[in-house]
Amino acid sequence: GLLRYGIPDFKMQKNIIDRRTAQLSAEGVVFKTGVHVGVNLPAQQLLKDFDAVALTGGSEHPRDLPIPGRELKGVHFAMEFLPQQNKRVAGDSVPDAQSILATGKHVVVIGGGDTGSDCIGTSNRHGAASVTQLEILPKPPEKEDKALTWPDWPNKLRTSSSHQEGCERMWSVTTKAIVGANGQATAIQCAKVEWTKDANGAWKMSEVAGSEFELKADLILLAMGFVHPVHEGMLKELGVALDGRGNVHGSTDGANAYKTSLDKVFAAGDMRRGQSLIVWAIREGRQCARAVDEYLMGSSDLPR
Repeated sequence: GLLRYGIPDFKMQKNIIDRRTAQLSAEGVVFKTGVHVGVNLPAQQLLKDFDAVALTGGSEHPRDLPIPGRELKGVHFAMEFLPQQNKRVAGDSVPDAQSILATGKHVVVIGGGDTGSDCIGTSNRHGAASVTQLEILPKPPEKEDKALTWPDWPNKLRTSSSHQEGCERMWSVTTKAIVGANGQATAIQCAKVEWTKDANGAWKMSEVAGSEFELKADLILLAMGFVHPVHEGMLKELGVALDGRGNVHGSTDGANAYKTSLDKVFAAGDMRRGQSLIVWAIREGRQCARAVDEYLMGSSDLPR
């Protein structure tokens, strides 16, 4: 899944996954690959064949960028770009017609998070002519104010190894249009923005007059996060309830922990909480396993 095909090898070596899957297999877990529930396997069949089902399919619906020129060639979601490189490193083939390479190109990465950082590192390894990362939010301070942020996640500038390898980082930038020639992207039009608080203390963004500029770009990678799980297919077929953000509805507390709106169907990880970190997915997976064990056996000795 995401660990194998979404995270570059320079960030997480895949022998870690191989070691863990080998352990799980030795413990009796049966892995069935090439199965797309809701496409080549009816979701209802799972409910007939198993006493409990845990939905842990992640948050895979990416946030798009609805601006003029989005349809041009050379504009791709990060998760179209990154899995290809993981397959190449693993020795798997990528058809030439589908291949997305940054070699010799001017790359613009839109999004300042971890996925954007992965796109930068991968583009550098391809031998990109230049790499620029755009972030709509202001540049964070280099050091956090611990007294102000604790126990919340501190807002401070984070520089990954990919950034250190080389790229230009730009903050408080909005993208207005993608321009091209003969159907191929050639540049991206941007503008600076400023953030101010209104009377209620809410942050508001406004474009800075006269701040428009253009960047050369023949490969544009959209790394602006994921909005919710894919609804078409499995989730729609099951008819499971969703929360206000479009994630599978389910709490983490009490007798209904990790239970969905359907009997014997559970949900955990990004599919339930929204896009997050690997450690959160692992934690929720362990807690969900305990909830399933309690559901099936009436009690559980598994760790919380």
